[in-house]
Amino acid sequence: MQKAIEHLLQNPAIRQANFAPLGIRPGRSTGFAALDEVLPGAGWPIGSLTEILVDRQGIGELSLLMPALAAASEEQRWIAWVSPPHIPYGPALAAKGVDLARILLIHARPGPDTLWAVEQALASGTCSSVLSWLDDELDNRMLRRLQLAAESGQSTGFLFRPSDHVNLPSPAALRLGIETTSHGLVVKVLKCRGRSGATMMLDVDHDLVEPVFSHLGAGRGQTRQLQH
Repeated sequence: MQKAIEHLLQNPAIRQANFAPLGIRPGRSTGFAALDEVLPGAGWPIGSLTEILVDRQGIGELSLLMPALAAASEEQRWIAWVSPPHIPYGPALAAKGVDLARILLIHARPGPDTLWAVEQALASGTCSSVLSWLDDELDNRMLRRLQLAAESGQSTGFLFRPSDHVNLPSPAALRLGIETTSHGLVVKVLKCRGRSGATMMLDVDHDLVEPVFSHLGAGRGQTRQLQH
């Protein structure tokens, strides 16, 4: 009987209470039960790259990350923001429980310099999470480098890209497509290890979106901490 049970539990479709499917490492909770339920590790994959595809910036994509970033900021590692479109607004992040002392802003020149900075941050081992905005079309080889860097540094990489890249191949462990409606944020799991295709409506704080980014200019080629 025991062998029969063990054989059954090898099926990746079987989920054990309070555990990720066998062979898949537990992830970091997203803070949204409905999303955690459909992700193989019951959260954002650690040591992996997650692509978030959006039609435009500011539709709630950052609110989707806030619970996980707040938890990550309790670690003694950085949360790196590489070349964000605008400077993150400290008070809005702090209001969501994010420790600003763990935020690291990296401003790199567009193109190869930004890609290099993202790869180095992911592989460094000193960043729990790395957020990046790469609008340029990345080939599969470049994305593979980022995925391998995340694995090496055991970092959770979040890559925000335009939704028109949805049909391009990607080695990212997780790909989400998100859209906004008057009722909330529609999240579709485009790709994940073990399962995909789930779609759900999440109630996120849209009021957070605009204040998270201040519209102050930022220099290039700089690295600094975010101040209160």
